[in-house]
Amino acid sequence: MPGDRLVVAIDGPAAAGKTTVASAAARRLDALFFDTGVIYRALTLAALRHGVAPEDGLRLAGLARHLDIQVKPPSQPDGRFYDVWLEGEDVTQQLRDPEVDRAVSAVSAHPAVRRALLDVQRRIARSGRVVLTGRDIGTVVVPDADVKIWLDASLEERARRRQRDLAAQGIERSLDEVMEEMERRDRADAERAIAPMKPAKDAVVIVTDGRSVEEVVEEIVRLAGGG
Repeated sequence: MPGDRLVVAIDGPAAAGKTTVASAAARRLDALFFDTGVIYRALTLAALRHGVAPEDGLRLAGLARHLDIQVKPPSQPDGRFYDVWLEGEDVTQQLRDPEVDRAVSAVSAHPAVRRALLDVQRRIARSGRVVLTGRDIGTVVVPDADVKIWLDASLEERARRRQRDLAAQGIERSLDEVMEEMERRDRADAERAIAPMKPAKDAVVIVTDGRSVEEVVEEIVRLAGGG
């Protein structure tokens, strides 16, 4: 039987394959998959409902400190990786609403908001067997994680993946456009004052170019002692 506690932190830039790999690894490890970005989406949804502007960092941080946000194993067979509950309501589907998409970047950019949501992320991370993804998990959220992974891929490879995802949504973008946007986002994530995106010093770096999902998952499971 697996142990009651396991924390696997998987960080890396956008479109490095974190969600695909981490969700598969979590299944192999009998663990909860937790994309920490959903916490910011839950706060964004709450802000929209309470009439708090995405630019108002002070009020957003105050709201964050008093919200009840829970992440639980999936209850519906609709492809979701987890259930997200906000103030006692399952809001998993609403977190992908266009209004949330448009506002979440502004909400998550506030240092006060990032600080306020740390306790929520840490509580979920330490609730049992959890595989977390984000950009500052191994450096800020749970620096004492049992396993730390930095998942990466070349800018061109990541842009191709994002371009395919957009095309599947009916959005046509040139590769150059996607690469430029991704490079800009990488730079913003790496240069922000609070919790900049960077590998933890003791993280295992895994570059996914030319590797199958199964190969990468197998390596992570082995590092976590599950293979």
